[in-house]
Amino acid sequence: MPWLTDASKNDAVTLICDRVWLAVVQRSLRPGARLKEEDLAEAFGVSRARVRQALALLEKDGLVSLVPNRGACIAEPGVAEARDAFYTRGFIEKRLVERLCARATQADIAALRDHIARERAAHAGQDSEAVIRLSGEFHLLIARLTEARFLGEILRTLTTRTSLITAMYQTESTQTCGPDEHEAIVNAIEARDTARAADMMEHHLHHLEAALQLHEAKSPAADLRAALGLGDAPAQ
Repeated sequence: MPWLTDASKNDAVTLICDRVWLAVVQRSLRPGARLKEEDLAEAFGVSRARVRQALALLEKDGLVSLVPNRGACIAEPGVAEARDAFYTRGFIEKRLVERLCARATQADIAALRDHIARERAAHAGQDSEAVIRLSGEFHLLIARLTEARFLGEILRTLTTRTSLITAMYQTESTQTCGPDEHEAIVNAIEARDTARAADMMEHHLHHLEAALQLHEAKSPAADLRAALGLGDAPAQ
């Protein structure tokens, strides 16, 4: 997913980052799971140098921890960190929608509504991968439209981190953030209703956090290749 990394020009590195992130948010790769360089290199058919590049980017985004003498593993944020991440994200995103209310053009509103239409299509088609991607990208689209690069960089890291937190602490019935609440935020932005837009964003993020069980982490075990959606190992 392009927003996950710094839009690396190396397609192999971007693909590795994308598949690891998706495996985590789909709960097929558990927090704490080791990511061996040799296994990833074999799974993706790339060099270990490319794998190390990808792991470094994933560590920067908070999805992976690089532990001396142990290697890489999926990060395991605790409950306190989880609450801090959502708390901080609330401040950042409220500031972003306030700024967008003051400067949004009709083209910006059209881009947001087009994104929501694609979210609805993904939900209607039961395309879980697209639903996950688009729900996260909505928030980063707001940051991009404000042209607030500093806040956008912070939000990118927080979005990745809260994706991991959601995968760890969600219940089986937890829903991804959906197009209805996103549309309500866009309606407020289009109306230049700064207070309502900020309140809607705060409510939206609180809704996401409240749906989590912030006392019991989920840890589904999975084979690395299967978790990454790469199928069985090639025959020797």
